Amino acid sequence: MDAETDLTALLSAVAQGDRVALRAVYERQSVRLFGVANAILRDRDAAADALQDAFLRIARRAQQFDPARGTPEAWLGAIVRYAALDMARARGREIPSDDPSLGDQPVEAEALERVAAEAEGRRLRQCLATLEERNRRGIVLAFVHGLSHAQIAARLELPLGTVKAWIRRGLLRLRECLA
Repeated sequence: MDAETDLTALLSAVAQGDRVALRAVYERQSVRLFGVANAILRDRDAAADALQDAFLRIARRAQQFDPARGTPEAWLGAIVRYAALDMARARGREIPSDDPSLGDQPVEAEALERVAAEAEGRRLRQCLATLEERNRRGIVLAFVHGLSHAQIAARLELPLGTVKAWIRRGLLRLRECLA
């Protein structure tokens, strides 16, 4: 049984009220779905709350899943996305733009300071500082903020291929520095 078929069967069981199946769906998909929520909210605590809300919705709406209309992963992702967007709207929170003239604080410095608190983090920070700004920014947006390559390309208003190349080159240089 492939993963998609297995997930479809689990959602069918969740629709029948099977809590063990719901737990199995959570264990298999929560990391990916947390990334979706975190990319939207850019706040780990809020993303965790959105994920919990989404799984309550999944438990209540599992019978609405139709495998003929799409994959279970896409259906789960959409529920998490809507839960995160609902939370962002309810909080009236704007997503940071990295533009200091707008008055919001970028997350990059705070997130890097937490990593730098550890010995390995200090070394990583030193290596990140040796990268060109474009490579460093792409890596931070991808790995600290949890954005996909497509989201980074849209945010920086650059072609997707350019962003992928910058991140790849940056990761290669980072690997060399850390070796």
